[in-house]
Amino acid sequence: MSTLRVWVEGVGLWSPQLADFAALGSVLGGGVPTPPPARPAAARLPPNERRRAPESVLLAVEVADQAVTMSTRDAATLACVFASSHGDQPITDYMCATLAQAPAELSPIRFHNSVHNAAVGYWTMASGCHAPSTAVAAQRASFGAGLLEAASQVLAERCAVLLVCSDTAGSGPLREVTGCAQVFGCALVLAPAAAPSSIAALDLQLLAEHADTPLPEPLAGWRHGNPSATSLALLASLSQGSGRCRLAASGTLGLQIDVRHVEREFAA
Repeated sequence: MSTLRVWVEGVGLWSPQLADFAALGSVLGGGVPTPPPARPAAARLPPNERRRAPESVLLAVEVADQAVTMSTRDAATLACVFASSHGDQPITDYMCATLAQAPAELSPIRFHNSVHNAAVGYWTMASGCHAPSTAVAAQRASFGAGLLEAASQVLAERCAVLLVCSDTAGSGPLREVTGCAQVFGCALVLAPAAAPSSIAALDLQLLAEHADTPLPEPLAGWRHGNPSATSLALLASLSQGSGRCRLAASGTLGLQIDVRHVEREFAA
């Protein structure tokens, strides 16, 4: 596959340790950022929706809003790709337990929030977005698969695309299976050409292997605890302005990503 080049205009990030992309930069610089509140703010959601929405939706909406705000683009115009390895695990665990013990007591609202594209549905309604939306799942390769899908859309349609990848912590027997022990979400706004809001260029190449780039602590531990946190290798390079990383894009394929600083690209 030839190299795909896309431009990053916005980055969103939220975990129990990191409130945003700037907090990651603080960690990489040896600092100790202030932890965020217990739940993502998801301020774009109307108050009633925010109260009813599960953590998986709050997380995805929060990081999406951070990335779009940084990009200065209109959320209503952005096509979007939402990726998640496991969807909302607490709701899935609840549904399995309820169906096994008392099927008639299954909550319609919880069932509604269990579908894999629930988060993108909340986002598009809250942002008034009528552009195409896509939901992606590829187990621990979900971020890489989502990035490849989003980059392909950017270049095929010559338009900006919002990529969101997030997973909540598992519960019950599901946690033993998935090993997802904490919350993590991230988002990127990708564009087909450089602009004043661009912060870096990404050159992507598809590889016939899927090894992930090693990370230092505490990033390595955070990545181990949540499949969406495989994005930390790329986010760290973005925070530092340049670098190369490899991410799984499927069970057998990977992506090599070269992060190039905007000023260097304009100077060239």
